[in-house]
Amino acid sequence: MSLIARIEEELKTARLARDEDRRDALSLVLNALQAAKKELQRELSDDEELQVLQRERKRRAEAAEAFRTAGREEQADDEEYELEILEEFMPEPMSEEEIEEIIDDVISQVEATSIRDMGRVMAGVMHQVSGRADGSTVSQLVKEKLA
Repeated sequence: MSLIARIEEELKTARLARDEDRRDALSLVLNALQAAKKELQRELSDDEELQVLQRERKRRAEAAEAFRTAGREEQADDEEYELEILEEFMPEPMSEEEIEEIIDDVISQVEATSIRDMGRVMAGVMHQVSGRADGSTVSQLVKEKLA
């Protein structure tokens, strides 16, 4: 079952349960996926669906932080709730140890020896961990390994 189909099923369930908050959050996620599908004029691959979810997750996190900074707690809570709903459809995050193993493999594959090789290492690592690890965490670990 595709991600869009899963979300549509969850949306139907939320509507039947009259869970307006969940319904609204799922609608936003579904709209983002359908907009990406329409833009590409074809079905989304699993990786493309994951990229849309990551982009939406980042938007929600940034919006929640901005609302908190502005003292708008209710809007920040709404964004965080939407973030929780998004997380339900994201793959399990990788542990730091798993990420380090992948980094070590990529470093040996590309024969990286210094921080100047960081771009090549990051490209290989991010391809393998897409959606399951935060880019800033990966970047920090790669820097530590290459330093």
